[in-house]
Amino acid sequence: MLAKTPPMGWNSWNTFGEKINEQTIMEMADFMVDKGFLKAGYEYLVIDDCWSEKQRDKKGNLVADHEKFPNGMKYVADYVHAKGLKFGIYSCCGPLTCAGYPGSFGHEFQDAKFFAEIGVDFLKYDNCYHPSASNKLGYNRMAMALKASGREILFSACNWGNEKVWEWARSRGIHMYRSTGDIFDSFESICRLSESQKPNLGYSGTGCFNDIDMLVVGMKGKGNVGIESGCTDAQYRYHFAMWCMFMSPLMIGCDLRTISDETHALLTNKELIAINQDEEARPPIFVRDNRGQHDNTICFRHLANGEYAIAFFNPSDKDKHIMLPYYEIGLDPLCGYGFKIRDCFTGKNLGVHKEFFDVKVAAGDCRVFRAQLVKAK
Repeated sequence: MLAKTPPMGWNSWNTFGEKINEQTIMEMADFMVDKGFLKAGYEYLVIDDCWSEKQRDKKGNLVADHEKFPNGMKYVADYVHAKGLKFGIYSCCGPLTCAGYPGSFGHEFQDAKFFAEIGVDFLKYDNCYHPSASNKLGYNRMAMALKASGREILFSACNWGNEKVWEWARSRGIHMYRSTGDIFDSFESICRLSESQKPNLGYSGTGCFNDIDMLVVGMKGKGNVGIESGCTDAQYRYHFAMWCMFMSPLMIGCDLRTISDETHALLTNKELIAINQDEEARPPIFVRDNRGQHDNTICFRHLANGEYAIAFFNPSDKDKHIMLPYYEIGLDPLCGYGFKIRDCFTGKNLGVHKEFFDVKVAAGDCRVFRAQLVKAK
């Protein structure tokens, strides 16, 4: 089954935009394997827009850019597969892609056949220039074309959240759907996108996941979506942990060749990834901060094997104490149970907390915990 849990991988757009080429993609494949990203679960390497020639060939087929990819796209796909990774590519539901390259409108079955022949495992399908009356139909048509191609291809619909895509994506054979506009390497962008999707996460689940856009962790203001100096390490923790708690696909967007040790540790954090990849794929419960600090986000999430995830997010510029009273998740203070808690960043066991759980959260940062419900002594 495709997308049993949120897909994980790396995408070229956030850092490189149109400045992609064969050597860069192959180096990224090397780094995904050599630096432990594949082992951590990041299995898809996806080439975004600007990979093709500006014109189709005489038979109407897509053609890889001869300067960027002189050996053709199958050569790159074969290299990626030889590393144990899966290969992804980009197209668009209009006649042109967002950057002005040939889109797949009217060529869906032809393009799906081409993708299958070169070894594509993942298709990111964008939303530019489509006929105004056929957006849902266009995505459904490509889903059918992919199924008719003879190859299993994960379908990532980059619809930007138009037409309440979360309500119909699953019925159109889509495996992950962009529910937001584009992300940028700023804390404001991270907070705005995540806040917008809180009401819609109940639609996300096994086989079809809500995609809040690619990760900007580690970009530090560089690349195609960089803004000034980017985010602090604390804000990147907030970003990554939020995406994990929200079950968003985890598609790395930074240049893996230049990241810091701290960024590497964050992106490969086993505890956070395990929450994101939990097999029950349940969305979080959101609890309002009853101290009146309503900009904070408190998440409580049911996990497999009788465990839970608890996360506290502080988007403000001041350190705060944030408390989860257990009655806000339906646990009577007199029931005799509490939570045995482990910190997902430090691995430290914090013992059993009864009635409530109160933590200090630094400005623009988060705290994430894994919890077991136990009899409290």
